[in-house]
Amino acid sequence: MTARDCSVRVRFHRPPAPLARYFTTFYLTEIHVGSGGRVTDHLHPEWASLRVFQGDFPDSRLPGQPLLAGAGANFTGPTSTTLRFTIGTARSWGIGFLPLGWARFIGQPASLHADRVYNLKDQPFLQAFVPLAEALFGTDADEDAELARISAFFTQALAAGEHEDDPRIMACHAALVDPEIATVGAMAEAACLPAHTLERLCRRHFGFAPRLLLRRQRFMRSLVQYLLDPSLKWIGAIDSHYHDQAQFVRDFHRFMGMSPREYAACAKPVVGEVMRARQAFVGNAVQALHSPSSR
Repeated sequence: MTARDCSVRVRFHRPPAPLARYFTTFYLTEIHVGSGGRVTDHLHPEWASLRVFQGDFPDSRLPGQPLLAGAGANFTGPTSTTLRFTIGTARSWGIGFLPLGWARFIGQPASLHADRVYNLKDQPFLQAFVPLAEALFGTDADEDAELARISAFFTQALAAGEHEDDPRIMACHAALVDPEIATVGAMAEAACLPAHTLERLCRRHFGFAPRLLLRRQRFMRSLVQYLLDPSLKWIGAIDSHYHDQAQFVRDFHRFMGMSPREYAACAKPVVGEVMRARQAFVGNAVQALHSPSSR
């Protein structure tokens, strides 16, 4: 099945104001693949996400992990590599957790679940989300009602919580997405934190050490620049913090598991549409570049 046999429609929604600091967006993706076929695509490195499906359930795989198939709802921890998925005709809601949202609604050390994708129902630490997944879709497709269920679920969960948000998480995140910051020392200074505290907070709430997070940001800025304007070619899209093209190519293999040339040749029937819609709605084409102050 080719990308020409696939149509994708994506609508993004901002979380209600009380939830905005915890989530990137809530978004609905509707995929139609002709003749009962399936298409394959690759997710980029991103923050944690909960996805709930109606219709065809995807086959999902992260490098070095077993195939996850047949899950009506899956949960992906923060990633530093590509998730390859194959899917047919389906509707799916995506809920993107910012690091502060991870701290508020997940609570476990993010480093334990980084670069992992789970069947929601199989994981004890995710059981609080199972009622949402089971009740999300009604008999008929109703986007407004589905969005209202998501918003109500997390609004109620927020009201039931007792702990205070840690402002250091927001400070770390703001420093991370600043394109002028390229070193751990500069990130620690911007967040007003000792380096060892920054390391601990990043591993616990962001999933990775600060050095890898900054490297991921640099790579994602370059990847987005190219995907939004392929006329630049790779050399024109490379972030200014790269020393040379060879360093970028090494990062490409690290984060996408393939060369830039191989990735450029891959069909992007789903992710391409999601990126374009997200860029138009939020101003950031990918979740990893979402600012904690975005509204």
